[in-house]
Amino acid sequence: MKRSLEIATNMQVEIGDDGVAELIFGPEGGMPMTDALGHAALGTVWRQLESEPGVRCILVRSVGKGFCAGGAPELVQDMLSSESTRLRVMREGRAIVQGMMDCDLPIVSAINGAAVGAGAAVALLADVSIAGHRAKIIDGHTKIGVAAGDHAALIWPLLCGMARAKYHLLMCSTIDGIEAERIGLVSLAVPDDQLLSKARDIARTLAAGSPTALAFTKRSLNHWLRAAWPAFEHSLALEMLGFASADAREGLAAMTEKRPAQFGVA
Repeated sequence: MKRSLEIATNMQVEIGDDGVAELIFGPEGGMPMTDALGHAALGTVWRQLESEPGVRCILVRSVGKGFCAGGAPELVQDMLSSESTRLRVMREGRAIVQGMMDCDLPIVSAINGAAVGAGAAVALLADVSIAGHRAKIIDGHTKIGVAAGDHAALIWPLLCGMARAKYHLLMCSTIDGIEAERIGLVSLAVPDDQLLSKARDIARTLAAGSPTALAFTKRSLNHWLRAAWPAFEHSLALEMLGFASADAREGLAAMTEKRPAQFGVA
């Protein structure tokens, strides 16, 4: 018997008898994005699930044609013009990263299709990240004229090394699941038709493990992330500063109009 929780629009949780809570991005068949409510919910859902009776592992997956494309256009547009929105999103971005780090439950991500922005953050900050071979992991911040903030400065150098992190974050490369596994950006890559079954097998194995042993191991390893926290705070602040810039306005306009951006032009 499964229990369901509504977290936000197109974001729900299903809790099974096996101890696994599945955080599911939707809509089914569409491209999941985070609107203002969804972005806020991603900062609080980890503590909420940690307090749910019987939950011993969290599996993040999508029923959409991609994992999650990050902020909805309306949210991003609002960030260009509203300082209060930028400050709110900055607080929520910090809460997402800190919430996943501090959650004692193991978190598994099953990455299908595109994982961008907040979607990439959740996908890669999971304790075990599993990508389908045709997954597309993209950090597109610099392409739209803002710094690669939120999770990227924190975790990419630890996962794939500084040289590769700089290359992909500066170039906004699209990284498929096979390449992501090869460079260490994800834990494992599997054929797309095996993604969900493999992720569920791993989540169930973790849910059946010693809660204290897994939690204490995660806490210890995450001190590497805590040591890099000043880099995260700095990058997040610079990202939000960038959203107030002419380059960000040009980058978003160019993306909307499907043309090359002309940055740095007065």
